[in-house]
Formats: sequence, structure tokens, C-alpha cells
Amino acid sequence: MERLLKNKMYYFMLLPVIAWFIVFKYIPMYGVIIAFKDFNIMDGILKSAWADPWYGHFEVFFKSPYFSQLLGNTLIISVYKLVLGTVPSIILAILIYESRTTWLKRWVQTLSYMPHFLSWVIVFGISLAFFSETNGLVNRWITEGGGTAIPFLNSTEWFRTMLVSTDIWKDLGWGAIVYLAAMSGIDASLYEAARIDGASRLRCIWHITLPGIITVIMLLLILKVGSVMDAGFDQIFIFYNIRVYSVGDIIDTWVYRTGLEQLNFSLAAAVGLFKSVIGMILVITTNQLSKKFGGGGIW
Repeated sequence: MERLLKNKMYYFMLLPVIAWFIVFKYIPMYGVIIAFKDFNIMDGILKSAWADPWYGHFEVFFKSPYFSQLLGNTLIISVYKLVLGTVPSIILAILIYESRTTWLKRWVQTLSYMPHFLSWVIVFGISLAFFSETNGLVNRWITEGGGTAIPFLNSTEWFRTMLVSTDIWKDLGWGAIVYLAAMSGIDASLYEAARIDGASRLRCIWHITLPGIITVIMLLLILKVGSVMDAGFDQIFIFYNIRVYSVGDIIDTWVYRTGLEQLNFSLAAAVGLFKSVIGMILVITTNQLSKKFGGGGIW
């Protein structure tokens, strides 16, 4: 109690955050029961009849002929983004941190995180201007050089590459900010001692910088693993078309077409609950593995 009174101002500052989570995160959880009902919008959540059997909507999803394809696409795209998107941000953060030219650091940092504020509609427009099969800048260079135009946005061979590369480009600088903040907290005396011992810059990066931010890397990795079942609905919904369904159709886009467009809210809720449970399991598992191997965890 004494500790609570001593830090009462800090707890008071937390109240708006706690209230936001309660109102927008915890109270709406009662709507999860839609997944186990034949929801009728006129009857409401509580008065709608229970599904028979109670797992009926889950069964519809699991027995869908597209289930394995949807799950595979979702996991593949998410893992690509997770693995290929983490390393470039760390490298960029290290390059900015090691730069001794102040104006260059500021310009690179500003230009690299600006794309984060662009909507996916604008990013798609930029991609179309560069990679369109008919009049994209890149395909113009290819055809003028004697080659054949490549359908980057409409080809099953290139579509995932376009998704992952545009996602990396959009969030590269924004992700680097977190690592830069972690690097600024590393004790400068460690670098001084290493230089006195004759360590090169690469040695300092390998033995001081990377170990100094490993906790942050693991923390962000755990948080990203928790959303591995999302794969980025906004981006894919804007980028994809019927030609690339086989490699680009994910769980969320299928739910949008099958669940929401047909007003089958119970099916949409069932799939959302399934994703949440898988995400929770992944977060707990990753957190335990992280602590086991010395990388720390979120709790």
C-alpha cells in the first residue's frame, strides 16, 4: 500500500490506457459467442440461436476446399515478412548509428521512415507505376532492352515477392527507429574499452551492438509472431486479383469474401477466434523459448 501511494501519480497516468483497453479490447470480447451461434442481426447476439453443432462454423472453415491453401498462403507470406523484414531494419539502424556524418544520418533516417506514413493504396499506385505489365517503368526498360514484359503484379511467380518487398520498403525505416533507440542506451564506455584493445568497427558491432539490442530484437520478434496469422489484410486486399488467388489469397481475404460480403458474421467470428487462439499459442511458445535461450521475454 505504501508503494502504491508513493507512485500514485504514475498509476493515475496509466488510467486512460487501462480504460481504453477495457472499453475497446475487453468489453467487446463478449461478442466472441457469435462464433458459436447462428447470428441474426435482427435478434442480436444474445437472442440468436446457438449453432447445431456448436462447432459448426469452425467445421465449415476447416472443411473448406481452400483451407489448406489459405493457411499455407497466410503462413508463407507472414514468415517471409517476418524473416526478411527484420534483418534489413537492424542493418539500417546499425549503419545510421555508426555514421559519423550528422546531416547524412538525419536525411537517411527521415527518408527511410517516410514511406511508413503512406497508405497501401498509395503504395499500390507507386508499384503500378513501376511494375505494371503494360506501361510500368521497369517493364519499359525490359522491353526497350529487347526482353519480354514481366507481369509482376499478376503473376503467381512474382506476386509474393511484390508483397514482401513493398512491405519491407514501407516499414524499413520505422522498424530501424526502435533499434536505434535501443543502441543509444548501450554504455559508450564499452566501445571505448574495445577500441583501446584494438577492436575494429565490425568487432564492436558483433560483440557490443548486437548483444546490446538482442533483448529488443527478441521482444519485437515475439510480438510479430503473435500476428503471424494476419499476413497483412490491407495490403493483400488492395494488391491481389483473381489471377493470384492461388498464392495470395489468405484467411482474412477469404473471410471478407465468404463471411462479410455474404453477411455470415458467425463464420467470420469463428475464423477470427481460431486465429486469435493460434496467435496466443505462438506468443506463449516464442516467449518461453526466448527466455530459455537467454534472450528475455515479455513477461
